[in-house]
Amino acid sequence: MPEKKDFYETLGLAKSAAEDDIKKAYRKLAKQYHPDLNPGDKSAEARFKEVGEAYEVLSDPQKKARYDQFGHAGVDPSYGGGGGGFGGFGGYEGGGFSFGDLGDVFETFFGGSGGFGGSNRVRNPNAPIRGGDVRATIPLSFMDAVQGTKYSVTFSHLEKCGVCSGTGAKTGFTPENCSECGGTGQVRVTQRSHFGTIQTSKTCLHCGGKGTVIKEPCQSCAGKGRVRKTKTMEVGVPAGIASGQSFALRGEGDHGLNQGPPGDCIITVSVAPDPLFERDGFDIWCDIPLTYAQLALGGEITVPTVDGKVAYNVPEGTQPGTVFRLRNKGVPYINGRGRGEQYVRISLEVPKNLNSRQKDALKNLDSLMTDKNYEKRKGFFDRIKDAMGNNK
Repeated sequence: MPEKKDFYETLGLAKSAAEDDIKKAYRKLAKQYHPDLNPGDKSAEARFKEVGEAYEVLSDPQKKARYDQFGHAGVDPSYGGGGGGFGGFGGYEGGGFSFGDLGDVFETFFGGSGGFGGSNRVRNPNAPIRGGDVRATIPLSFMDAVQGTKYSVTFSHLEKCGVCSGTGAKTGFTPENCSECGGTGQVRVTQRSHFGTIQTSKTCLHCGGKGTVIKEPCQSCAGKGRVRKTKTMEVGVPAGIASGQSFALRGEGDHGLNQGPPGDCIITVSVAPDPLFERDGFDIWCDIPLTYAQLALGGEITVPTVDGKVAYNVPEGTQPGTVFRLRNKGVPYINGRGRGEQYVRISLEVPKNLNSRQKDALKNLDSLMTDKNYEKRKGFFDRIKDAMGNNK
């Protein structure tokens, strides 16, 4: 028999693809090759069937496991097997299939249970379908992300056509029952297999499973019942949101089909860096350069925070690299109580461009210093003496 294309290759996925990746790939390809969008294109119709067949297997954890282990032989009886231990009717002890499994296989390839006691599940194409989600990205400053803000966002989504009220039919016309399936959206197909003659239900290709056809489509939406429009609305950005995080505008996505609910608009934020602050989770870091005198003598300094300036008393003899904490001055916990901390890291700025008077003053100061003033320096040179003495 002709070699079947790998299901993962059909959907353009790696074997490590997650469930969400499989679903996204299927939706994209099914929309691309749907018969309604490619009328009369046999190659698109064939590709649409391939995509549906691949998704039917890879979206089912049990079928996917059999396929991953045995390939097409794990899910298609015509390949001579149905998974580990399949021999004839694999319902025997130790076999990989039961009659229920066979029903799933026939449902996969023929659209129904094939009379083997399966679930006989046929998806109703006229069932309500939730609209798709749409996405938008908004830029924020560091302070707006920390404190929260309002932002006017513009996005595009599919709305119900106002001309035909979503029916897809031209004014004065209505969708008519499909002559091929009698309005059911399904057609009965008789097929012969290794197990005998099987009657199954398949989606009607003439109406795409809708059960109705539109002979005079609405010119505004081209018979789709939905039109793409751009919408602008002001949204509240929650305080504490971080770059790359998202929040949803419920019901602002694409309009649903068959009276299905609308999707959501997913807003992702992109936060610009700040010249003073650096975010670490819900904590904020800030570097402050101080002079030699400020570190040696100590004293009050002004520290910037996201809430404004605060005073802090630097202890006498503070060393460069010292970090002190300001409690509850960090980022608010998003949609919760409390907030992080702010950490202030002290650095020493060594003066440059000294004049002769300044140099003499520093030399005079240095001459007055003793080992008591430089504990780390004294300890360092003591260790050098000990090490050199041991090497003699």
